[in-house]
Amino acid sequence: MTRQILIDLTPEEYADAAVVRRRAGAAADEPLRITRRTLDSRRRNIVYHCTVEVGGEENLIKQNIQNVLNIRSLTNETPRVLIVGAGPAGLFAALRCLQRGLRPIIVERGKPVEERKRDIARITREKYVDPDSNWCFGEGGAGTYSDGKLYTRSTKRGDVSEVLRAFVACGADPDIMLDAHAHIGTDRLSDIIASMRSHIEAAGGEYHFHTRVEDIVVADGTVRGIVDQHGNCIEGQAVILATGHSARDIYALFHRRGWLLEAKPFALGVRVEHPQALINEIQYHGKNHSPLLPPAAYSLTTQAAGHGVFSFCMCPGGVIVPAATAGGQQVVNGMSNSRRNSPFANSGIAVTVAPEDVGSNDPLALLHFQQQVEAATFHAAGDCIDAPTQRLADFLKRRPSTTLGRSGYMGQTVSAPLHELLPPFVVESLIQGFRDFDRKMHGFITAEAQLLAVESRTSSPVRIPRDRDTLQHPQIKRLFPCGEGAGYAGGIVSSALDGIRCAEAISLQM
Repeated sequence: MTRQILIDLTPEEYADAAVVRRRAGAAADEPLRITRRTLDSRRRNIVYHCTVEVGGEENLIKQNIQNVLNIRSLTNETPRVLIVGAGPAGLFAALRCLQRGLRPIIVERGKPVEERKRDIARITREKYVDPDSNWCFGEGGAGTYSDGKLYTRSTKRGDVSEVLRAFVACGADPDIMLDAHAHIGTDRLSDIIASMRSHIEAAGGEYHFHTRVEDIVVADGTVRGIVDQHGNCIEGQAVILATGHSARDIYALFHRRGWLLEAKPFALGVRVEHPQALINEIQYHGKNHSPLLPPAAYSLTTQAAGHGVFSFCMCPGGVIVPAATAGGQQVVNGMSNSRRNSPFANSGIAVTVAPEDVGSNDPLALLHFQQQVEAATFHAAGDCIDAPTQRLADFLKRRPSTTLGRSGYMGQTVSAPLHELLPPFVVESLIQGFRDFDRKMHGFITAEAQLLAVESRTSSPVRIPRDRDTLQHPQIKRLFPCGEGAGYAGGIVSSALDGIRCAEAISLQM
């Protein structure tokens, strides 16, 4: 008989299997596994809140993980579903299509993960950005080469455990099933994404890499396929549009064709970088914390100058990457490998931006605002992808930094007056927000902290509308806007769940 037990364990107790077994009251021959753990560092006595399952059979656990990849046999008459984008929304849509007896045809503008690595290395080495293969575009999407956090705040999107089981079945560490804020790491995600591709192809799915969508074929109000950059038409009975938050050419296509678009509030700001040791000291209440504790994270939010200000994609032991998707842009993002062993901690600190902030309700107004800030930042860096940087203390006093400290940026940093470069309402909100964050995390404001610009790809500034029930675009039958790029997700897990939802919606109509 299986029983669940809730226990609190210090880091030292958690690391001792015999102590865990004793605290759980399990006999020596009883199967035992921890099914959930949350690190609680709010008090000086830091503990893991653990859910321990005693009893059960290990082979059933493994079978449960593998079941997520169970796939129905396909025939020549199997309906073809075109999936535009091989990020988490597209990949999990493909898996669900196969489970529902539909053939997924994945159309990806970028390259397989193995080839994508070379283009990403070239960005830092040569300061050249391939507009189809970079930190955002390519197999696996932005999440593969930007961190691999597996977390969603919404409990209504779907079965998060199904997404985690699929990652484990494709090679992820089973520990991701335990943590409230699970993390795979960029160094491991590429192999996992390649494994997922092998499962999809073995089951009858198809991949078309180096294939950028130039048009969507619509006849009698129903989607019929897509046209690529070479003029080739790829036909399908439905299209899932899962292009990610940086595929601006798709928004331009919709605008040109007169199809419905909506401006969507997003957030813009900077990436703040601290020594990881300092964040550990703040979060773990001093220097004498347990060496068994992981690199500390934080999550901060406040209201300042009439705007929300919040930490975004916090990367303990991480680095900062140049995340532009074309020339003439400067964008930064954070990432960390599985060991999180960089000496730096970084996080996006973003300010909410709405149509009223730019004085326009045009569907592309916020996108244009985003583009203008990225272009101005690029120019401030000397028309290259060097990162405009300012010490946090100088930013708060609105003065340039005469010197800069070490940074985990994968490129060069250059001193720039971010208090003049960023829009005034963003600057004022950040200044007030940082001061409030320092009250919540005393020591957050320090001479060692630096700001790098610009953190602008927090989410899409455009939404492609869809019917609430059918998930189809209001004007085009069997066209399913999906994931971050359509404005319905924010991160790996929520995007994956939205891809599953769209594939389910298609299966009900086929």
